[in-house]
Amino acid sequence: MFLSMNKVVVGLSGGVDSSTAAAMLHQQGYEVIGLTLWLMKGKGQCCSEGMVDAAQLCEQLDIPHHIVDSREAFEKYIVNYLVTGYGDGITPLPCSQCNKAVKFSPMLNYSRTELGCDRIATGHYARIRHDQETGRHQLLRAIDRSKDQSYFLYDLEQDVLAHVIFPLGEYPKTETRRIAAEFGLHTADKPESQDLCLVEANGSMQAFLDKYITPHKGEIVDQVGTVLGYHEGVHHYTIGQRKGLGIAHSEPLYVVALDAVQNRVIVGDRTTVLASECIVQRLNWVSIAAPKSPIRAEVQIRYRSPAVPATVIPLGGDRVRVVFDEPQASITPGQAAVWYDGEILLGGGIIERDSTNPG
Repeated sequence: MFLSMNKVVVGLSGGVDSSTAAAMLHQQGYEVIGLTLWLMKGKGQCCSEGMVDAAQLCEQLDIPHHIVDSREAFEKYIVNYLVTGYGDGITPLPCSQCNKAVKFSPMLNYSRTELGCDRIATGHYARIRHDQETGRHQLLRAIDRSKDQSYFLYDLEQDVLAHVIFPLGEYPKTETRRIAAEFGLHTADKPESQDLCLVEANGSMQAFLDKYITPHKGEIVDQVGTVLGYHEGVHHYTIGQRKGLGIAHSEPLYVVALDAVQNRVIVGDRTTVLASECIVQRLNWVSIAAPKSPIRAEVQIRYRSPAVPATVIPLGGDRVRVVFDEPQASITPGQAAVWYDGEILLGGGIIERDSTNPG
């Protein structure tokens, strides 16, 4: 099939960001095609409500709108991934997994095979730059650091980044809403989603998980095994959690570890959730090739946490050890550790369960 370079397929969730991205590209002269992935039933921008808003936008812009039934892929790569992870006592990060396995690669493949288009765009806040010297496509933070979503995009590979456009990467969110209003988009004042799509659709992560994991009462213990209380399932907890433990104590307690085998939640004081290093696996090197020797970088271990100075040490194979300059709180197995050089995302991976033992 002939692949038109003037065409671009825009992933539409029904929110203001993707709507504005589509309108901007349309104004710039691209032949825009809207594409919405049907991920699940229920409320939320990725569900029925979002599909209706996306369809209305396409009608307003007078562009085609395609809906792809991605529910099977979402169930396989996201729902099963989350349920298995929480059941094993880790806290998976669904968004980066969804971007890689459900959204970007499948969107690009559908665009090529069904629509004759070799470019896709989304409303993510990030930027892409081609490095002439290395020949790699660099992933950069958004200009608006408060909205930067590069952390969730670390797992995108070069063959995808080469064909992606992020129209909003250069704009603050306030400007996005102003542009949307200027275009007269009906999504201009639509509230932002505050939760993961699964949380939004189910009311809470606990409600979602309880559909798949049968709660089993177990012990909440301190680090020497003293029973302090009881829980209804380890999948209701995450490393570093302080609130909602349901136990009274003379000082604040935090979840230190989750033992799914013995069905125990282990707690301790704040000092016990501090660690100086972690092991990271399932790596994706984005803006640079995999180094053979240690590199200095700023490492981010949660979406809302700052990137902090650290040394990233290759261990061979698909693993690195990250050694932080200062101990970090709540390094959580299953979450992503992503390393940057200033605005440039170098690479990232998933924090292992035994984060201090390199094996």
